[in-house]
Amino acid sequence: MSLIKTLAGETALYGLSSILGRLLTFVFLTPFLTNIFNDDRAQIGIQTDIYAWAAFLMIVFTYRMETAFFRFGSKKEDRATAYKTASSAVIGTTSIFVLLLIAFSQPIAYQLGYADHSNYIVWFAFILGFDALSAIPFAMLRLEGKAMKFAIIKLVNLFIHLGFVFLFLYVFPRYFPAFYNSGMGIGYVFIANLFASGSTFILLLPTYWYKNRGEQGLYDKSIFDKNLLKKMLVYSMPLVLAGFAGIVNEVLDRILLKIYLPGDSNMVLEQLGVYGACYKIAIFMNLFTQAFNYAAEPFFFKNADKKYAKPLYADIAFLFSLVGTIAFLCIMMFMDLVQFFVASNYREGLVIIPILLLANLCLGLYYNFAIWFKLSNKTKYGALIAVAGSAITIIGNIVLIPLLINFGYAGYLGSAWATLFCYATMVILAYSLGQKHYPIPYSIGKILFYIIVVVIIYLLYANLVKPQLVVNSLISYSISVGVILFYIFIIYFIDGNKIMKIINKKSGLYS
Repeated sequence: MSLIKTLAGETALYGLSSILGRLLTFVFLTPFLTNIFNDDRAQIGIQTDIYAWAAFLMIVFTYRMETAFFRFGSKKEDRATAYKTASSAVIGTTSIFVLLLIAFSQPIAYQLGYADHSNYIVWFAFILGFDALSAIPFAMLRLEGKAMKFAIIKLVNLFIHLGFVFLFLYVFPRYFPAFYNSGMGIGYVFIANLFASGSTFILLLPTYWYKNRGEQGLYDKSIFDKNLLKKMLVYSMPLVLAGFAGIVNEVLDRILLKIYLPGDSNMVLEQLGVYGACYKIAIFMNLFTQAFNYAAEPFFFKNADKKYAKPLYADIAFLFSLVGTIAFLCIMMFMDLVQFFVASNYREGLVIIPILLLANLCLGLYYNFAIWFKLSNKTKYGALIAVAGSAITIIGNIVLIPLLINFGYAGYLGSAWATLFCYATMVILAYSLGQKHYPIPYSIGKILFYIIVVVIIYLLYANLVKPQLVVNSLISYSISVGVILFYIFIIYFIDGNKIMKIINKKSGLYS
């Protein structure tokens, strides 16, 4: 099988859990929650806010040891010791972090504006703890190519989460009201998450007794290596800074919206709920980029010492851009259907979708272009790029939220634009610095060409064609399909032969 097909197969398996999970979330959870809280949008705002802070803390809990494990455990003979060292370190620090969060749950809840709900902090202390303890075992499954097991465990997590949400918010209030507390609200979603994360950790427990067996028996005794830990920490610390900056880019907009949106706290949380609900639709693009990143990161490390590595990476980035632009067009052409994934009171925020889709496409390209500093041990550049992106995020939100409000637009539109500017800047920096320090022959001209073409096609459709169509009609759907096929034809006409050659290349042809 060709290298590209191998990567595509693993991406599909990782995507099985991500895509099916997100599809079930969009088909069930997002419509379910937005309808349950259709008249209390502040509850979705609370959910959006709490998960934003949790994303920051997850970087602290794992301090990017999973990436360090990829780097130092990519060779079979080193894997057991690297795994033992990384997992032991995470177990020790996670225990401390969980206890600290529990001890200071009340003052933390007060500072976040949830003084009556310190239980949220306690629940998330355990959620983050279980998720952190699952991070290295999940990394092992990825490095060992056990994509199916990875997908199954992720899906079990998903079904437990969805099942308990349905039980708490639908079954209990209708059939067992004695077990239902109406004042709990969105807290039931957090409890469901806690059960799901705990179950995932239990399923991954056997991985902690990993032994690396080769043809001659055990490569090593799976020891904790202090010297290796120091190397891992030196490697991962710049990535922690990059991780913080990356989370700033992903979730700081929610926090800044709470500051800059006008109105009382309930009105602000309602607008935050609208933004959070519509943001989840845009994550349809993120499904693809996340699945790709799960498969690509260990794939890149395992092929790093091959002489065909750089041309291979270039081909992967080119194919990624094609699939990403097709995904963008498919989502936007059927927005009349996609909008039903959120309840009616939230659809005013759909204007952010195309902006955030392009932002997530840029993020996926960044995953491609950023591999150079991980492979060349120059992770400090990753930190610098992420910090630059964070600066764009912070300045963009501070400037654009009030500016757009003054011009009569929704403030969260400024957050969407800031996200796009951030990821576009990071792509440019990652590519430019990479060409100086670790040059890879990316087809950058073609990648830009297809992004520009797909944006032009969408703008022409949205401004000239769509206003003339009857919404949700057979004609509108037929034209949407026709537009997508037209774009695919453009790709085939220009690069069809090149694409087929790339897909069928084997390692020997890259030599």
